[in-house]
Amino acid sequence: MSFAAKASKRLAYDNVVACAPISIAYERYSIESAHWWIGRALHALITKAGLAPLDLDGLSVSSFTLGLDTAVGLTQHLGVSPRWLDHVPMGGASGIIALRRAARAVQCGDAELVACVAGDTNQVDTFRKTLQGFSRFAQDAVYPYGAGGPNASFALITQHYMDRYQATRADFGRICVAQRDNAMQFGQALLRKPLTLQAYLDARAVADPIHLFDCVMPCAGAEAFLVCREQTACALGLPSVRLLATIERHNAFADDPVQYRGGWAKDADELWAMSGVTPGDIDLLETYDDYPVISMMQFEDLGFCQKGEAPAFVRAHDLTVAGDFPHNTSGGQLSVGQAGAAGGYLGLVEAMRQLTGQAIGAQVHNAKTAVVSGFGMINYDRGLASAAAVLAAV
Repeated sequence: MSFAAKASKRLAYDNVVACAPISIAYERYSIESAHWWIGRALHALITKAGLAPLDLDGLSVSSFTLGLDTAVGLTQHLGVSPRWLDHVPMGGASGIIALRRAARAVQCGDAELVACVAGDTNQVDTFRKTLQGFSRFAQDAVYPYGAGGPNASFALITQHYMDRYQATRADFGRICVAQRDNAMQFGQALLRKPLTLQAYLDARAVADPIHLFDCVMPCAGAEAFLVCREQTACALGLPSVRLLATIERHNAFADDPVQYRGGWAKDADELWAMSGVTPGDIDLLETYDDYPVISMMQFEDLGFCQKGEAPAFVRAHDLTVAGDFPHNTSGGQLSVGQAGAAGGYLGLVEAMRQLTGQAIGAQVHNAKTAVVSGFGMINYDRGLASAAAVLAAV
């Protein structure tokens, strides 16, 4: 038996909360730098909390477009002097990983007030430049053959999932249509034009079976939140959420020829056991949704349905804010947009708003518990990082 299999039970996140969710409205293109977007988010965060920059003694940063800068370089740029610093370059898993690291720092006394911030710019050729150097593994494996980029990779994953579980494009479309319904009430969503299932099905192919509305739209933006002790949040007058449990996994199921499951499947039992709740107790789910097939995997791997049952699950449930299974209540990245690494924060800050009654769009009725999941760092055939958190209103 491996040492990992014999690992001791993890400590609960006692007396640690997350609060002050911040979203800087996304823009399709921006002439500003990632530094500017992150700075705006941090300014909004400390303003909301009634703090000064030097009050923050912890900082976590996630971004793809900082260039050669890291979190260290940003401390001078932003005028902060943290005694605890983290740089989390893990794409769609960044928000939850930043949260769980910051929570342990606060719990252990290494920091009292940790600002977690993610932001990216999107200039005309930003996405192309990012793609060129994103994955050395993908460059070696598929670029010499003229393939590359997430659309081609997720076309492979989506077709494999469809073949394995008899999913149809209409099943994926139900996710996209429901999220667009949610986005129409979320003022910061970039895509708020009504979307019908027929329009989804008729959309032009991008990389078969991926069509237009399966793909996120790159944009610029930033997200942020604060991690601190519960009494600190109360003293600052900030509604907060408790961390019931979190998980994180990288390079799970490496022997699968093509990805059809993620690291959540390895750790979901621990997530639920640590949280003290069950999937049936959850009031809303925020999945990472760069493509709808990944949301389906999260439905299954997190235990909301069995493996291979997500197509039937989306047929049987209403995924809108007012439905019986509220999912990606802001519209998710498929309708709000994907602001680089900030996309890994989008569902997390939305869940915090829902649980504290601060929804920008429609409010889930009587929301008390939420699950947020993250997924990121795609190479040519799979995403390597997965994470999830169970949150509860204080």
